Amino acid sequence: MDGLNFQDLMARQGVIESLPKAPFILGFECSGVIEQVGEGVEKFKSNQHEFSVYHFVGDRVVALPEWRAWSELVSVPAKNVFAIPDNLNYVDAAALATNYIVAYVLLFELGAVKPGSSLILHSAGGGVVEGQITRKIFSPTKSLKGQAVAQLCKTVDVTVFGVASKTKHEALKGTIDHLLERGSDYAAEVRKVSPEGVDLFLDCVCGEECSRGYSLLKPMGKYILFGSSNIVTGETKSFFSAAKSWWQVDKISPLKLFDDSKTLMGFNLRRLLFHQNQSEYVANIFDKVIGLWKDGKVKPVIDSTWAFEDVGEAMQKMHDRKNIGKIVLDPSLEPKPKPATPVKGKSKNADKEKDKKEEDSSANGTTTPEVSSPTTKEKEKEKESS
Repeated sequence: MDGLNFQDLMARQGVIESLPKAPFILGFECSGVIEQVGEGVEKFKSNQHEFSVYHFVGDRVVALPEWRAWSELVSVPAKNVFAIPDNLNYVDAAALATNYIVAYVLLFELGAVKPGSSLILHSAGGGVVEGQITRKIFSPTKSLKGQAVAQLCKTVDVTVFGVASKTKHEALKGTIDHLLERGSDYAAEVRKVSPEGVDLFLDCVCGEECSRGYSLLKPMGKYILFGSSNIVTGETKSFFSAAKSWWQVDKISPLKLFDDSKTLMGFNLRRLLFHQNQSEYVANIFDKVIGLWKDGKVKPVIDSTWAFEDVGEAMQKMHDRKNIGKIVLDPSLEPKPKPATPVKGKSKNADKEKDKKEEDSSANGTTTPEVSSPTTKEKEKEKESS
């Protein structure tokens, strides 16, 4: 199965650095079965992981390639392939991979949340000399990250303020403690509940939210940027959106951080894996996530599954922020039937042919009489006369 993430939308619009030369296949995560093991991979082993040990043909795994996950077969560096338990289905496995790894790092590795902590979460709705491993994808595919953070917070009794579109509030009741409307000036609402502010601000939007988030932090609070979705506003790449996002961010000096006793951080899983060589660290986090899943403390929320041929509609749904949970691509699904399109000009041509026939008959001195059906009264008169 293949996961759909907001980074895929950003890559499609060309706002991610170091993109491959087009055309190329998108996709950062997938789940399935190992179809073939590359040379030298049979010796790959990690003694530290309960689930990430040897890789053999037929093993059930999730994988985090840098690109090309949206395929039936994909070659992935062995260090970015993690075995999964037999009772974890492929849809949930694909949904657990990226989103829950990111959520776990944000909360427990960087945010250091503990019982009694409070946080604000944006987009609360949504969810390699290593040889290569070629895998067969059984394929499922913001924001599930929001759902993942909310579930993980329940494991340690953390108060969550969630920012989401008004249309999503009803569906999010029960998972988020305090719902805030996206696009509103919600700072006053937060202060009513927590006058001192919050311990952690998780921002995947960037722009003006950076300044607002920093101002809502308590002393010793942490602001973490893990995305910049406000760059994706229209259907194509917008330099104006990128410039506006940069301009809206206050430039905070280290001296201000020193005076305020606050912390600014960032987290980018893709760069951590593929540019900073931290696969071992990510594997450790994934094992912890699997442990929580086995204990029944987390379960991915799936918004919808789509055939590969319908990926455009799936991406549009995420672009419009209409998903609640993970969007998954499943290559085994049949595409949705497309509405029949009428042949252009067919009716016009028929009218032209009709007019031409009438003109020809007029020129030959013949016309087609108009015949109307007799009425009931006319039929009765005919009977009487007969």
